[in-house]
Amino acid sequence: MLHYELTKRVFHFRRPAGTSRGVYLTRTSWFVRLTCDTSQRGMLGDGVGECAPLPDLSCDAMPDDEYERTLRAMCERYVETGEIPYEALRPYPSMLFGLETAHAQMLGLPPFDGATPFSRGEEGIPINGLVWMGTFEEMYARVVEKLDAGFHCVKLKIGAIDWSRELQLIRFVRERFSRDEVELRLDANGGFTTDVALQRLEELAKYDIHSIEQPIAVRQWSALRELCDARLVPIALDEELIGVNDVEEKARLLDAIRPQYIILKPSLHGGMRGCMEWISLARERGIGSWMTSALESNVGLRAISLFAAQVYDNREERREERGESIVHSPMPQGLGTGQLFTDNIPMGLQVRGERLWMSEPPMQL
Repeated sequence: MLHYELTKRVFHFRRPAGTSRGVYLTRTSWFVRLTCDTSQRGMLGDGVGECAPLPDLSCDAMPDDEYERTLRAMCERYVETGEIPYEALRPYPSMLFGLETAHAQMLGLPPFDGATPFSRGEEGIPINGLVWMGTFEEMYARVVEKLDAGFHCVKLKIGAIDWSRELQLIRFVRERFSRDEVELRLDANGGFTTDVALQRLEELAKYDIHSIEQPIAVRQWSALRELCDARLVPIALDEELIGVNDVEEKARLLDAIRPQYIILKPSLHGGMRGCMEWISLARERGIGSWMTSALESNVGLRAISLFAAQVYDNREERREERGESIVHSPMPQGLGTGQLFTDNIPMGLQVRGERLWMSEPPMQL
């Protein structure tokens, strides 16, 4: 017999997390614990998943009492049937991610089956160094900190200060490190208006930017297509994917905009199943992708990291080309958020240099 238990918890940021939608000081998550009678064949007995909607961003963000009521109803359906109600959960990606990861962990299914070098603690996942919005001085210090720590991929959240000062930061990095030494990613969070977006991409093009996330606000497909077609700076979609839960609508979006990349957050973009739909559609169209967290605790971050290690080959590939030894480095993921909270849950995740490593700890909830 299956059982579930819900636990609500509020986490506190070490420093205010500034985004274009405001500043986060706390973070609320619900934890779904699934248990079952161990006499049932194949059951391992216990699994925990995190359901963590982001206010003003998640398509399933709602008042806490309504969210918990809906989540309980979905958990009741699961324990009655033993199956995840995927279609019913399409509009609720954060709930789906928590329930499907708890289910997979309980059964020892991928990505909780120990099948990847990352899950066994043998290899680390390359990650980008994240620089949050702040004053020029704060962002400058954070950039220096990430570079000194050895990151070869740095992501700047832009849109909080004067544009000329943000360009100054970007110039600072590029004058000291070539594109081969440091990969620069930008996240505009939809902060450019359509009348200045093209001009700003032209200004950025000289700095060898790897990609810019969501340069303009969502639901402006025609304008986004023009920016993608300009190929000044590769465009990555993030917020644009939120709430697009039907497979046919996903395909229509990708065909209409034709971005260079999509960035996937399982809590926002359909859980693991929904993300796999996005990845499959993107690959068919020659569109790249990587994963990031959505400010979950270490419970959700661990699940996303295991999932990313399963989906993407994070190992370095070495082969001989024209008599030379070539190293093909894997795509850095956005998974370096484990130190965001003062009261996070220890889950054996550790950033060493520019890689995230994992060991198997006891569950602490």
